[in-house]
Amino acid sequence: MKIISWNINGIRAVYKKNFLKWLVKTNADIICLQEIKAQKEQIPSDLLEPKDYYFYFNQAVKKGYSGVAVYTKQKPLKVQYKLGLKRFDQEGRILKLEYSDLILINLYLPHGGRQKENLNYKLKVYEYIFAYLKRIKDKNVILIGDFNIAHQEIDLARPKQNQNNTMFTSEERKQINRIIDMGFVDTFRIFNKEGKNYTWWPYFVNARERNLGWRIDYIFVSKKLVLKLKDAFILSKVMGSDHCPIGIEI
Repeated sequence: MKIISWNINGIRAVYKKNFLKWLVKTNADIICLQEIKAQKEQIPSDLLEPKDYYFYFNQAVKKGYSGVAVYTKQKPLKVQYKLGLKRFDQEGRILKLEYSDLILINLYLPHGGRQKENLNYKLKVYEYIFAYLKRIKDKNVILIGDFNIAHQEIDLARPKQNQNNTMFTSEERKQINRIIDMGFVDTFRIFNKEGKNYTWWPYFVNARERNLGWRIDYIFVSKKLVLKLKDAFILSKVMGSDHCPIGIEI
């Protein structure tokens, strides 16, 4: 079973960059997308019903903003679109898919703001997520998406220069610690302990070409699933967004 996650930074934009061809070629069992930036009626029709996939979509109230989607070959038993925090839910940042033996949670966490104007909101969202995870952590759970936090110094190119910046403050990094303390495992770090593995690069100063990036996209699994993991990877050569896809095989 192959599961992929990708912040595509606009589904209409990535569609013009051969996204559908990539989707078919990847042939993953589940593909989670973040930052759709479109209402459902704005999405190209061939993306709504691709061959072999069921499509689920959660859009923001605000047009051209946020949103998440999931393509899945197996139809889930239940799909939920809310976390329980009004602002977060209105921004379309979550999809929870329940299967007979698996719960998959696709997330697009808030950035926090360059001036940290939304940092308190971001931290509040994590509190709601932790409350939910406590109820399901003993099940087969996959927590996947754009967390907008680099966990450790190894997870960004310039940690010293960014110690007090959004996505790398101590308050934010503690949230990833808490996910791990609850028993969830950062799948990529099981297979790769090295630096210079990033999932997002700023658009300026040729950051991607110079690999001045951040690892802020993750796939966490609960303890029950760890022994079933075959691989975890970052597809850094896949273009089309300022993020690249990540994935696991179970």
